[in-house]
Amino acid sequence: MTDDHRLTLMTVHAHPDDETIGTGGAMAKAVANGHRVVLVTCTRGEQGEIVVKEMDTPDNHRRLGELRAAELEAAMGELGVTEWENLGYRDSDMMGRDGNRDPRTFWQADLDEAAGRLTWLVRRYRPDVITTYNSFGGYGHPDHIRTHDVAIRAYARAGEPAWYPEQFASGVTPWAPSKLYETAMPASVRTAMRDAMKEAGKPSFWDPPEDATPEQRREHEAFMAKLLVPDERITTWIDISGDPIERKWRAIQRHATQIAMDSGFMVFGEEGWKEHWSREAFILLESRVDTGKLETDLFAGLT
Repeated sequence: MTDDHRLTLMTVHAHPDDETIGTGGAMAKAVANGHRVVLVTCTRGEQGEIVVKEMDTPDNHRRLGELRAAELEAAMGELGVTEWENLGYRDSDMMGRDGNRDPRTFWQADLDEAAGRLTWLVRRYRPDVITTYNSFGGYGHPDHIRTHDVAIRAYARAGEPAWYPEQFASGVTPWAPSKLYETAMPASVRTAMRDAMKEAGKPSFWDPPEDATPEQRREHEAFMAKLLVPDERITTWIDISGDPIERKWRAIQRHATQIAMDSGFMVFGEEGWKEHWSREAFILLESRVDTGKLETDLFAGLT
């Protein structure tokens, strides 16, 4: 590492808005601590739903990719992040739909070629820390799963000259990031949010509907088992209270097409966020430096 190297965090996400939901606090905190933060989104999210009724129009769906890019730019402004790259793929919609079969989508992309695109960005920006999703993509979305697939390959390959040697003609050189994390949804958050929503008399998406069949209840619990991570498996808790969570709260609202203020994530308002979402959780997947068993900093072990 050169003397003028600035510790760098690269967060790799599927769509605009994912960056704020999953890592917005950690990104804002890293910027405040003087670190470099680079965001990579793999698609523009053009196949996403528009969850705000008055915005759900054919014209907005037609230009949703552009709308979400503008929303992302505004959210990054709130977080203080100034560097953003897009991997260049089309949103993959959901499994089984026609949009998922589109040959332009991230899901249909050649995996080695896609990993090569991210490898080039790793070699260009030289991040010390990379974050991605788990193998389930957090909640099973094909773009999230593919983001995981590509990120773990880029982490392993970026420092190996035998991978994508043609890239060196563009001026990049091999670079091995020090740490790779996956984001995590702690099981304790479900318990706290479910209890708070029950106490407030609000319907909770954390539980199946009251009229759900036994089969639907089993399916819901199976999904939750994949979505949620037992707290004891989490290796890294990032305290984002104070300015980072205030920035995250403002940033999430910038994703206007994707965030309804009456949704389960937003229904308790800013004070609810400060109570239930004051920490972001990660699991350390790979590390090339020594670090403690329980971290409070993504840059732990780095100097």
